[in-house]
Amino acid sequence: MTENRRGLGMLVQVVWILAGILVVAAATYHLVSHVRESKFAFTTPYQAVLLVNGSVYFGHLQNYGSRDPILVDVYYVVSQTNPETKQTSNVLVKRGKELHAPDRMYLNPSQILFVEPVGVDSKIAQLIKQAEQ
Repeated sequence: MTENRRGLGMLVQVVWILAGILVVAAATYHLVSHVRESKFAFTTPYQAVLLVNGSVYFGHLQNYGSRDPILVDVYYVVSQTNPETKQTSNVLVKRGKELHAPDRMYLNPSQILFVEPVGVDSKIAQLIKQAEQ
């Protein structure tokens, strides 16, 4: 009977040790995921977001660094070639004019290659100002 009590005592100790390990693991996971989801503060009104497929969008990036980044007030550049002169011109287009009229883009964070600020005096910032008027 003493052997049964010893075996039961060892089992209880193992269960407590496993429970402690699980608590430490859960706390570590929570801390790591919280650090990963830290928010970034941008100093310019617009950001350029380059996706892994090569697309570049300009807009107000929200929740960057989290699992659910959102780009609002979105613009992109379309290159147009004049068939007569073969000269190419770039035109800034605001999203929302498409058939489904999107007002935001929910981005997959794993598809964001990098984010850069759009300088307030840059050509893109000037074109956005013109488009807003």
